[in-house]
Amino acid sequence: MSRALFLHAAHDARVAPFNLREGRPGETLLDVAAVGLCGSDLHYYKDGGIGSATIREPFVPGHEFGGWLTEDVAELNLRRGALVAVDPNKACGHCPWCHEGHANLCPNVEFIGAPPHDGAMAERIWVPRSQIVPVPESFTPLDAVMLEPLGVAIHAVDLAKPRLLEKVALLGLGPIGLLILQVLKAAGAGEVLAVDPQAHRREMASRLGADRVSSSVADITGWTAGEGTPLVIEATNNPVGFRDAVTAARIGGRVVLVGIPDGDTYTLPAADARRRGLKIKFSRRMGEVYPRAITLVASGRVDVATLVTHRVGLENAAEAFRMHAADAPGVVKTLIYPNGTDAAG
Repeated sequence: MSRALFLHAAHDARVAPFNLREGRPGETLLDVAAVGLCGSDLHYYKDGGIGSATIREPFVPGHEFGGWLTEDVAELNLRRGALVAVDPNKACGHCPWCHEGHANLCPNVEFIGAPPHDGAMAERIWVPRSQIVPVPESFTPLDAVMLEPLGVAIHAVDLAKPRLLEKVALLGLGPIGLLILQVLKAAGAGEVLAVDPQAHRREMASRLGADRVSSSVADITGWTAGEGTPLVIEATNNPVGFRDAVTAARIGGRVVLVGIPDGDTYTLPAADARRRGLKIKFSRRMGEVYPRAITLVASGRVDVATLVTHRVGLENAAEAFRMHAADAPGVVKTLIYPNGTDAAG
């Protein structure tokens, strides 16, 4: 019998034996190489759910992952033992949103690692072959895992549509924010003004290309002669993140909200947003982005390895959740290696 990390309720994570279900038609079995602890996993841990997706019975989280094939997959020309990534989003393909090209908004989605669908914080997992993403042979398990959060960042920047050399305010320098920073630079954005309360994240942002960093959104006003920036991307977990994004935005500007606020509630005085006539978009998951994500990592244009500050085995996964929930100093991204860290890369 294999093992997995279960979330039973808010602040209740336990490693226990896992009864792996039988495979279904069209699925293949993976040995999980590594899985990321994502901000949404942390919301399940801290709040017991995200909106209507609540923990009603113990489930296994984990949707950022890579694994080794336990059999050949002929239709993808892949052999047993190959490292692959997995797109966790299984859209229905039949609803109006799928037909319009917005599979990330499908209301009928089956999403690996979101209740009631068990995820990859386990030693083995069955996945649909249609969701397997082949990766270059040079890729490590870390690279495979980080394609999913990088895809979220690419989708956010696609929505933002930064203009060439446009000044951007970036609020929140967790893993998604740090990936958005790098994608903005790759997309030709100009000066990036980055804000985060944690010093080690600001230092990492400076190394990865941020032009100015601060612990306070108030500095955006000073850096822009009181105007704010024409584009703001918010990637925090703070209920006042929306308010801060409005504060940082120029009159007539654009705001893209990527972060999920703790408690699933924003705090926002309406007048500032209305009087500035802001264009506001909400970003959810990703579109068809994996080919670009792979190219950005393989070419070195996006550095994913620097973001991974902690690597643990499955036996220490519950402690990793507690560490992230407490905003422990020095923590940016943790990867969990359910089958041991000796193969970590």
